Amino acid sequence: QVQLVESGGGLVQAGGSLRLSCAASGRTFSRYAMGWFRQAPGKEREFVAAIGWSGGSTHYADSVNGRFAISRDNAKSTVSLQMNSLKPEDTALYFCAARWRDMVSYSADDYDNWGQGTQVTVSS
Repeated sequence: QVQLVESGGGLVQAGGSLRLSCAASGRTFSRYAMGWFRQAPGKEREFVAAIGWSGGSTHYADSVNGRFAISRDNAKSTVSLQMNSLKPEDTALYFCAARWRDMVSYSADDYDNWGQGTQVTVSS
């Protein structure tokens, strides 16, 4: 399996930007589809973005489409989430997840490994 460690969270004003990173170690990173999920207090974990093995296939939740961009660097075993035009409703704990398949999924249940999360707080 793969171990995941997120970084890059923090406090930002509405309209600002943050870049989250997820470093993977262990099993062959390039054979994992990768996803970002988030969970706000009192809410269920929700899908944010996902990317296939090669990075050619990306998917986004409607709520972040056009503002967030997911990317990966298989040589460095990292996946990133560039978040622009942040809104207070983007405030959540953001998780990186790995799926041992090339097919991405919008369901958290389909992912095999998870990081510990990084907090993003957007002030109004």
